[in-house]
Amino acid sequence: MYDWSLACVLLLPVRYGMNLMALHYFQPFRVSKSRSKHDTIARALGQEILRGVHAPGANLPTEAELLSRFGASRTVLREAMKTLAAKGLVVLKTRVGTRVLNSSNWNFFDAELLAWSAEMGVDAQLRRSLTEIRRAVEPAAAALAAMRRSRAEIAHLRDCVRRMARSGENPQGFAKADLEFHLMIGVASGNPLMRSLAAVIEAALIASFQENMPLAGDDLAETANAHDAIVDGIEIRDAAAASAAMLRVIDLGQARIANRLRARASMGTKRGAKRKQRAPRTVRRVAQ
Repeated sequence: MYDWSLACVLLLPVRYGMNLMALHYFQPFRVSKSRSKHDTIARALGQEILRGVHAPGANLPTEAELLSRFGASRTVLREAMKTLAAKGLVVLKTRVGTRVLNSSNWNFFDAELLAWSAEMGVDAQLRRSLTEIRRAVEPAAAALAAMRRSRAEIAHLRDCVRRMARSGENPQGFAKADLEFHLMIGVASGNPLMRSLAAVIEAALIASFQENMPLAGDDLAETANAHDAIVDGIEIRDAAAASAAMLRVIDLGQARIANRLRARASMGTKRGAKRKQRAPRTVRRVAQ
């Protein structure tokens, strides 16, 4: 299984002339990137909250303890606390401290919060939630794209599919083309709210990449063809076909993940049974 780390996506569509657009997006996963002290503190405490190290209703360690731990200035620490508060993780109370909020307050549409979650590994619950939001949003985005797409957007989508099909044993090449494809659907929808869900779509795809890579042979061809069917529907302005094709792509990926997880669990069970068989038996001597 490949290990992916979420990098922030900046989706900045700018239309020129014949609806050409500039997409500034995507950094390779696990890139070496220096973090500021502010980012380091917010990420460390944010991930501790997500893991349950600091329970809802409890206070974070005191300012003095955090200053000692991170070796930061009060200004930097307080800015990090404001970052956590903006994501709904904590509430800052004068003379009370920084209190951890219940998970119902956490903003999972925040790109950074999703990044922290993905870095820790996507569990079954988050994977299911991401799939559900994809099934609700992406088919609708594909339908809107069928009504509003430009020729330049169609060409861009076709190029993404070609790169997916040619990726072979290059999982990062496939991941980049696949992510670009799905973000471009949001752009082609012409709906700024759809585009604003880019962080959720990215996190969902990374959850898929973690369990569903690498693709090769028939699996790769089937995936590329399924994406091509989405573009076919968009190009002929058939909203229903584009929507159905997008839903099939999502469900195809989830079915493949389920199969791989079952196979992995079965293999683990068999290995455990073999180790048990090889374990030396202890012979008890009965006193005469």
